[in-house]
Amino acid sequence: MLHPGPDSRDELIETLQEAQDNDVIGQQSREMLEGVIRMADMTAGDVMVAAPRMDLINIDAPFDELIHLIIDTAHSRFPVYEGNKENILGILMAKDLLKLQRAPELNIKALLRPAVFVPESKGLNQLLRDFRDNHNHLAIVIDEFGRMAGLITIEDVLEQIVGEIEDEFDIVEDEGDIFGLSDHTYRVSGDTAIERVNEAFKVMLPETDFETIGGLVAHEIGHVPKRGEHHVLAGLQFTVLHTKGGAVRWFKVSPAAA
Repeated sequence: MLHPGPDSRDELIETLQEAQDNDVIGQQSREMLEGVIRMADMTAGDVMVAAPRMDLINIDAPFDELIHLIIDTAHSRFPVYEGNKENILGILMAKDLLKLQRAPELNIKALLRPAVFVPESKGLNQLLRDFRDNHNHLAIVIDEFGRMAGLITIEDVLEQIVGEIEDEFDIVEDEGDIFGLSDHTYRVSGDTAIERVNEAFKVMLPETDFETIGGLVAHEIGHVPKRGEHHVLAGLQFTVLHTKGGAVRWFKVSPAAA
């Protein structure tokens, strides 16, 4: 009665903050515990990669095209469709394509692993348990009408607890959004405001409804940019260094060749 416990989730989070302030737990531990608490109210639809941003493989695509897609996106798993993109046949592991090089007579269908389908409303807690128990790392998310809404990976779920997970293809973020590189080019965050780019490079980018350089370049290219793609705007060449979830995380910017 003298020391009542928290009666709500918000009070519990406040208690965790007090525990950090009193040096009972560290900041990282507090943030992870808060992530676990908040995740209880989240669903697959909240954190999925939306269908328009998914990188899919057409089962009828030639081998060279598949290799280029895997190199450009740097994913390890790909949903594979036949005919209609809604017709998902299974999941292709990038490493399994090596088998086709040694045995070209193999049918790609023989390399596919079963696809897992989950509803948008599936809770992240349950989804994480399913990923763990079934040894799956990716699931296709289905909306209430049975259509493909997107996909979700075990990394997407874990990031709600531990924060952004950088893999070997990610570029470490520093404090800021525009950095000079040793080769006299620049690394620019896709979230950088267009006004900031204009100011930093003394240029005048086209006026549009987009606020970030990533949105502007994607609009100018006409599709979701892939790693290695480049586009020239206002005398600057924007080369895509890294994408995540269909959005550009980092550009390499240099003066466009005459």
